[in-house]
Amino acid sequence: MNTRELPHVVIVGAGFAGLTAAKRLKNAPVRITLVDRNNYHLFQPLLYQVAIAGLVPSQIAYPLRTIFRKQKNLTFQMGEVTSVDFDAKYVKLNGSVIAYDYLILAVGGETEFFGMESVRENGFQIKDIESAVATRNHLLKMFEKASREADEEKRRAMLTFVVVGGGPTGVETSGALAELISHVMRKEYPELDIREARVLLLEAGNALIASYPDELRKATLKLLQKKNVEVKFGARLTDYNGQRVLLADGTEIRTHTLIWTAGVRAAGITKRLGVEAAGSGRVRSAATLQLPGHPEVYVTGDAAYLENGNGQPLPMLSTVAIQQGKAAAENILRAIRGMEQKPFRYKDPGLLATIGRNAAVARIWGLSFSGLLAWLIWVGLHIYRIIGFRNRLMVLINWAWEYFFYDNQVRLITRE
Repeated sequence: MNTRELPHVVIVGAGFAGLTAAKRLKNAPVRITLVDRNNYHLFQPLLYQVAIAGLVPSQIAYPLRTIFRKQKNLTFQMGEVTSVDFDAKYVKLNGSVIAYDYLILAVGGETEFFGMESVRENGFQIKDIESAVATRNHLLKMFEKASREADEEKRRAMLTFVVVGGGPTGVETSGALAELISHVMRKEYPELDIREARVLLLEAGNALIASYPDELRKATLKLLQKKNVEVKFGARLTDYNGQRVLLADGTEIRTHTLIWTAGVRAAGITKRLGVEAAGSGRVRSAATLQLPGHPEVYVTGDAAYLENGNGQPLPMLSTVAIQQGKAAAENILRAIRGMEQKPFRYKDPGLLATIGRNAAVARIWGLSFSGLLAWLIWVGLHIYRIIGFRNRLMVLINWAWEYFFYDNQVRLITRE
């Protein structure tokens, strides 16, 4: 058969869901076009380490053309999809149109600010390479400025770092930032009284990592406090002007640094699709991941709204995205073969979050534990999941250097 006659599968997004789907279709009788606005796959779970000067972007990103160099049935096209015509079956990019027989929407997510424009404008986020590097540059600049500031009140504001959101990203970021200060900046800036530096983690609810078991939530709080992270519960932020955080109870915190990790929503394109949206802008899909009314379209990852057996939406996690990417690809193969579609069932592989050196919490195979063993499992799993042998090796070397010498190597302030 002429390859042009094969069913054309278009995958929008090269995150975990899109990447997994493309790989699953490697030897299938289909033509694949993978579309992404970046020419690389980003290992999002370690992006916060770029922000706290632990890793460089190239260690957690890998060129898509290299990943799929040997996959003959796939073509990569760099571009941003602006709209989809479900009736005519094509996606529109800036300047071009791509027709499809099957479409996988794996567009991912973006930061949700819940309407707080002051936070969007004046705060920092860790959602892509650019925002992570901007955060790193700012953090390092604060220490440089503080080292020259004679006024104690101004200096303390420069050395106060506020992280908003007590989910896994907020917990990992605040723990890593506290270690950067106590292990590295203490030596790097002897002219500063490092005791003036503060890391505050603000959580609007009454618990950290709320989806985790109670014993792990308590262990996380204890580990953070051991690293001198100040955790404040019931802290609902109402405004941030770049110099002062204002909470709903009237509390003011003077700071030049607010890192927002408190919300994620489906990528903006989902608003323009003209389909039913659920919470956080996610597209409501059938149990088979198909878009209602358009069975040739599959919605996966952060863009998909699908409930579990308890009526709760599946979390916006990489593990969900990976499994959905595989499931969507397999359902496309079933459709091509005239077979019945298979409903998606999420298999929870467990929970992991690190709080820093020798400190992590885990729930695996029904067992909850924390400390060194959990941290070693976290390290091993993340090294394994990074794409590219060189990247794995460089990350391992970086982490080993930091572990034995208490030194983050990537303390570079670069021009943005």
